[in-house]
Amino acid sequence: MSIAIARADFADPALAAFLQAHLDDMEPTAPPESRHALDLTGLQAPGVRLWVGTDGDVIVGTVALAAVEPGHEELKSMRTDPACRGRGIAAVMLEAALADARARGVERISLETGAMDFFAPARRLYERAGFEPCGPFGKYSADPLSAYYTLTV
Repeated sequence: MSIAIARADFADPALAAFLQAHLDDMEPTAPPESRHALDLTGLQAPGVRLWVGTDGDVIVGTVALAAVEPGHEELKSMRTDPACRGRGIAAVMLEAALADARARGVERISLETGAMDFFAPARRLYERAGFEPCGPFGKYSADPLSAYYTLTV
């Protein structure tokens, strides 16, 4: 599988469907106050950068970075198509986002993910990439359903 990574085309209906599937996946995992995924509108906000990974014409992954404060960004909307999981797509998408952050002089990337078993593969990915557990950051507060990580880039 060869993955092309490009900035998101928000006019693409396939992107809207992919992102909605991400939100749908998150819905049964936690109550609304513990779900922090951005919707299509949130991903178009100032200070947010979204990339799409494609295999041919098919979206296989997304990743975003959102500004927290100067020099500090949050990893958001990390998703691999369930049919493509286990093929290294998430690692490629993550590295592309981290490379972009480094090139722009970002010093720290943090993220929030679920603490439940459903999110264990994501937590392993982040730990392999060098992210370390941390406390809540930005607008987050302590939540037993959330796990927080950070990485100095």
